[in-house]
Amino acid sequence: MLQIQEKVSLKNFNTFGIDAYARYFVEIAHESELVELFADPQWQQIERLVLGGGSNLLLVSNFEGLVIRMNIRGIEHRISHNDVFVEAGGGEVWNDLVKFCVAREYAGIENLSLIPGSVGASPIQNIGAYGVELKDAFLSCRAFEIATSTFKTFTKADCKFGYRESVFKNELRGLYIIVSVKFQLSLTPDINTQYGAIGQELANRGITMPTIKDVSDVVSHIRVSKLPDPSTIGNAGSFFKNPLISVEEFGVLQAKFPDVVNYPGGDGLVKLAAGWLIEQCGWKGKVVGNTGTWKNQALVLVNNGGATGAEVYSFSSQIIDSVYTKFGVMLQREVNIIS
Repeated sequence: MLQIQEKVSLKNFNTFGIDAYARYFVEIAHESELVELFADPQWQQIERLVLGGGSNLLLVSNFEGLVIRMNIRGIEHRISHNDVFVEAGGGEVWNDLVKFCVAREYAGIENLSLIPGSVGASPIQNIGAYGVELKDAFLSCRAFEIATSTFKTFTKADCKFGYRESVFKNELRGLYIIVSVKFQLSLTPDINTQYGAIGQELANRGITMPTIKDVSDVVSHIRVSKLPDPSTIGNAGSFFKNPLISVEEFGVLQAKFPDVVNYPGGDGLVKLAAGWLIEQCGWKGKVVGNTGTWKNQALVLVNNGGATGAEVYSFSSQIIDSVYTKFGVMLQREVNIIS
């Protein structure tokens, strides 16, 4: 029998450590429990928030609806020639899945090491880091349709992946709950060391022929050196998306700011480093009230203790205004704002 709790603090269920409350709260460990939950009409009507690791959201206020914490676990894998098909429950910790695959030399997601959050949330955001995005290894996901209490499989094409985007953040927002994700990995790795500081760190270690474990170790090392540990300092990782602008717009910007950090964005676009833009506006390591930016990475907003979601949101708005004033580039928040 499902246990629906009332007035539950979400402080331990979001990596920002914001002490907001859920009017109702339920934990789901099996697919059948979703069917049981939505057999009750009241949960069809009420506002809902689905939580995995709570790593990509900012709770601006208390949540007056039902919070559904997904805790469906399990990892299965099957090898066919050089291909490895791995399916993980939506409640699995993302980095546990990465470690599972790296330990078995299943290549494809090693560059995504140490990204916080759950497997079920990964397609929603199309998580990415160091030149790799989830869609590069994604095969399909299984999701529960709330309106019909049935399960549906979504292919890569169905998901309409974009930069930190998917169909689940747009037209299907709030209509489905992802219960498992299937990946297609490989026994013959295509090592990607071109992005960020991976190549330099490998060179520092004297590694010239890196394995996927080497890449995973280096990515983890770089992330730890740049990002605060949510268990000690509340944060949601990168708070803003790296902006995409046209080649023409970039030409104008580069003429004014020759050192602007940039990467190929594909489709005639240029990707800018949001952290660099923020740092150039003087925000890196800045503390305002109970919030601020992380001392080693301006892209990360932190809860220094006792910050409210509204306080963090207001601070992020100041950064957006500042970057737009200086560079004419509008930053977009990467985290989901729950108000």
